[in-house]
Amino acid sequence: MSLVKSESYIFCVAPMMNWTDRHCRKIMRRLSRHARLYSEMITADAILHGNRESLLAHDSDDGPTALQLGGCDPHKLAEAAQIGVDFGYDEINLNVGCPSDRVQSGRFGACLMAEPELVGRCVTVMKQAVDTPVTVKCRIGIDQQNPEKAFFDFARHQIDAGVDALIVHARKAWLDGLSPKDNRDVPPLDYNIVHRLKQRYPRTPIIINGGFVTLALASQQLQAVNGVMIGRAAYKRPHILAEVDRMFFGVGQPAPDLFDVVRGLIPYFAVNCEHGVPLKSMTRHLLGMFHGMPGARNWRRHLAENAHLPDAGPQIVIDALSAVEDARERSEASQVA
Repeated sequence: MSLVKSESYIFCVAPMMNWTDRHCRKIMRRLSRHARLYSEMITADAILHGNRESLLAHDSDDGPTALQLGGCDPHKLAEAAQIGVDFGYDEINLNVGCPSDRVQSGRFGACLMAEPELVGRCVTVMKQAVDTPVTVKCRIGIDQQNPEKAFFDFARHQIDAGVDALIVHARKAWLDGLSPKDNRDVPPLDYNIVHRLKQRYPRTPIIINGGFVTLALASQQLQAVNGVMIGRAAYKRPHILAEVDRMFFGVGQPAPDLFDVVRGLIPYFAVNCEHGVPLKSMTRHLLGMFHGMPGARNWRRHLAENAHLPDAGPQIVIDALSAVEDARERSEASQVA
């Protein structure tokens, strides 16, 4: 039986390599207190042998947050999972969906769709090591696999192993012939097969991922599965997350004001800059905050042109925000006139 209520997976933000780092998650958490956030994938070997403080830095009071691991050695994954739990993560997620060549060469990611027994063993051993939920993010198949057979067989092995939830990117991954970028768009989406999986395993939380560009489209999926996961749309237009708590969890009215959100991040930027974190490594996650709003272009330009400077600090963000506020006031004044 799942260690968490399926309702806690209603809305998730996908793990995205080089994007969903701790700074990105800090920003997203200011927009939604209840969305389940996922780290970018970190390999078990990196955690076991690398700089854990740098890799796993995490505010444990920042709401539900999962650590996504990459690897195929059950015992290394179990050790890395325990370390992740010690750092305050609420869930350990195993990546069985990334199609990149680098991931394949390390025998993890989507290529593990061909080894359901091994993945099941990884799930079993990780669950023996930690008390937090252990989940798997996968595709509906790879290359020439028949999803009707391979996907359901893969899912059965993980459910038999006691996986606490399955997160399914509803596309195949073509490991031979498509780039990782193309794998996010070219293989056709098949939401129905994920819906049928939920029908077959009603007690297992099933979360669907892939192709959702608006919250409205994502919310429609809740009639068939336990939760939805959005990736690039939430990253490139983070302001949509301000509506998540109200729309998906029935709380948070009114939605947080975007200007207040940015102003509330200023102390965070200041502390990190004082500790040597370049401003650009934080503000790169803010570029789409005002997408489609008056002043959005000035906002992006100011950050892009100034955040990389050697002495850049929080004042850069304050100045960019002022430009957006001025544009909004002019827009409102013209509408009244």
